[in-house]
Amino acid sequence: METLHINAADRAGKYLELLPQLRGLLVGESDLIANLANTAAAIHQTFGFHWVGFYLVKDSELVLGPFQGPVACTRIGFGKGVCGTAWKENQTQLVPDVDLFPGHIACSSLSRSEIVVPLRNTKAEVIAVLDVDSSLLNDFSEEDRGYLEEICALITQNL
Repeated sequence: METLHINAADRAGKYLELLPQLRGLLVGESDLIANLANTAAAIHQTFGFHWVGFYLVKDSELVLGPFQGPVACTRIGFGKGVCGTAWKENQTQLVPDVDLFPGHIACSSLSRSEIVVPLRNTKAEVIAVLDVDSSLLNDFSEEDRGYLEEICALITQNL
């Protein structure tokens, strides 16, 4: 597949059209970096969020992985910022206003809201996080949480 075909106007419809196309991209590919790269590109292309990318757990920090958007922070400590908190707590962080999140790491002053979803191995350990930033306040909902968690589970099924 070289092109995504997303025709829905609403966010839920876009996720519903994106999911089977992502499955087609990811099924049969066992390389994590390739799958993260295609997933970041697909989410960014579908929704036009400010920044979409992954940070990989390497020793005691998160290290920047494949992403779409402006340059980003390269390393994030355990428990630091929204990404480090998602890693530490092993749960999705949905932040309506990043300026109100204690210890937020501002990689871009244009980011106003953020959602970070952990990717887990078969032992339920966090191996990476999906970080999605929006230039709009309160841009993410429980609906986004559900679909993005489903996308992250899809990625780890192929490992």
